[in-house]
Formats: sequence, structure tokens, C-alpha cells
Amino acid sequence: MRLALLAGVTAATLLAGPAHSQDAELSILPPIPQAYQPAQTPWGEPEFRGGWPIDHLNGTPFERPVEQGNRVFLTDEEYAAKTQRIDAAAARYENEDSSDTMGMGHWAEMGESNRRTSFLTVPANGRLPAKTEEGQRQADLMRSSWRNGQRFQSWTDFDSWDRCITRGLPTSMFPGMYNNGIRIFQSPGLVAMQLEMIHEVRLIPTDGRASVPAQIGHWMGESRGHWENGNTLVIETTNFRPGPSATSVVTSGSPRDNDSPVSTAAHLVERITMTGPDTAVYEMLFTDPVNYSEAWGARTDWQRNDDYEQFEYACHEGNVQIRNYITADRAAHAGGAAAE
Repeated sequence: MRLALLAGVTAATLLAGPAHSQDAELSILPPIPQAYQPAQTPWGEPEFRGGWPIDHLNGTPFERPVEQGNRVFLTDEEYAAKTQRIDAAAARYENEDSSDTMGMGHWAEMGESNRRTSFLTVPANGRLPAKTEEGQRQADLMRSSWRNGQRFQSWTDFDSWDRCITRGLPTSMFPGMYNNGIRIFQSPGLVAMQLEMIHEVRLIPTDGRASVPAQIGHWMGESRGHWENGNTLVIETTNFRPGPSATSVVTSGSPRDNDSPVSTAAHLVERITMTGPDTAVYEMLFTDPVNYSEAWGARTDWQRNDDYEQFEYACHEGNVQIRNYITADRAAHAGGAAAE
């Protein structure tokens, strides 16, 4: 499946959305505008440098609710309800300040309301496809603090996000509840993406060099990039590191049991297309025939914001939380056994 099958939209289209509510029309995603040609770097590549935070996207689900079928856009009524929900969540900060308290309002960074039903656009129902038999077996082996009802008896019961290593790919390219900064740097033959969450940097050579041997796996995979049409950065990533503690799709509106595995056969293709001086469309298509019955893909809108300030992601300072989880779990179950 070619990524070109993913139709794109501009930021303005996504935020405003269509004014009509017919299901057929709400299921159509307009193609990405290709006319804009960004400025060139001194060495002749499209100029992508700057801050591209994705905090404005928070509040849109990763997967589409089943009842919305193949609709890419919300109805007027759904959009009004979503706007009310996001506005109420965004008001928590001021409400807590006025009552001299701190809670989720100081923790979660709410985005802007938009008409999208989900980030996922492939398959057409906007939901992760069925797993293969092997994929389900691998999913059952996965461990994470996000999994409901799980015991914590060893560090192997925590994924790489729990252990402050990485959120992995493609998860890192979607918003979480906080620390959603992305900053792009460029030099001749290299693009670097600094991610605020887990303070890691994706290094993407664009000089045509070959990938590393398949036996070498990385948490974030091994990426190679090239330029198309003078306005699009295409990134292909392989060499993913699989395993029960590898991160999964854990983001707003995603499966909360952290049961989306990755294999060494996984292949991620991303496209970032500049559609204006401060707007871009991000697309991704993830293929993993070992774990999924078909490819799945998504699209989001990016807005340049060089005033966005990225802060240190301290995660769990002192590196004590994994141990605390384990000791607390043991104490709780020991108490339960004594009571019995």
C-alpha cells in the first residue's frame, strides 16, 4: 500500500472542517495541497527548521469510536460536544489556581478543538487492524504500567516508557497529555528531530547512505530520509527492536492495555509536507506483517511555533519509581494473603 493513498489536508481544513453533516461527505479527506514551495537552506534543501509542537492536537482520539464508522470528520453536534469537553478540560488550570490547588489542570495540556474523528485514517474505519495469531501471542506477553490488573514483580514488567527510555515509534509522533514539543534541526545531509517527551533526538540522514545491518535493532528504529517535490520530507524506518518491554501505541484515545507489538519486519514510512510558511501535514503508514493483518496509517496537522519552549523531561527523578511500584505491589499482595 502506497502512502500516497493517504489523502491530506491543510491545517485550516482540519480545524474548520466541512460545514455539512452528510456521512458520505464527512468521510472524504481532501488531498494535500502541493503548490507551496518552502525556502531553501544554504545547501539547497527545503527549509523545515523550527518548532513544530503537537500540543494543539491533544484531545483528538488516536482510534475512531466504532459508532462513527468511516467518518473522518465530526458532525456539527459532535464537534460542539468535543469543543465543550476540551474547553472544560482547559479551564481546569485556572480553576485550580483560583482555589489554590494543583491537579490534572496543571498536568494535562489540552489542545484545540477540531473536527477530526481520529488520527488513524487507514484502515478506513480509523481503527487498528486485527492482529495476526503471532501478533496476539506477542501482545499477551507485553508488560506495562498501562495494562490493567498487572502485577509488578520485576523491572521486566515495565515497558521502555515506564523506564524513561523512549515512547518508541510511531507513538512519539503523536501527542500525549504533556511535553508535546518537536523541534527540527537541519544540516547538510541530516535532519534531527528533538522530542520533548523522553528528551530524545531522532537522527535522519538524507545523504543517501545505506541503512545499518538488519541484525542491529533500535528502540526508535533506524531512519533514512529523502526529499520529494521540493516540499516533502520522506522518512523510512526499519530495524525496530521488538520484545515484551518495547513501547506500543499509548497516546490519547489509544488502546490502554499497551498491546500493540512491533517486530523486526516492521516498516514505517512518514511524509511531512509543507503546505504554507507555518503549516505542514504529517502522514505515516506502519506495516508489520508479523503482527498485523494489514497496514495502518494516520495523518495529523502541524503548526510551526518557534515560541514554544521545551522543558526538561525529568521522568522519575532519582530512578526510584520502578522499585517503588514493585515493593508496593509486593506489600499489597502480602497483606492480602495475610488477611486470607
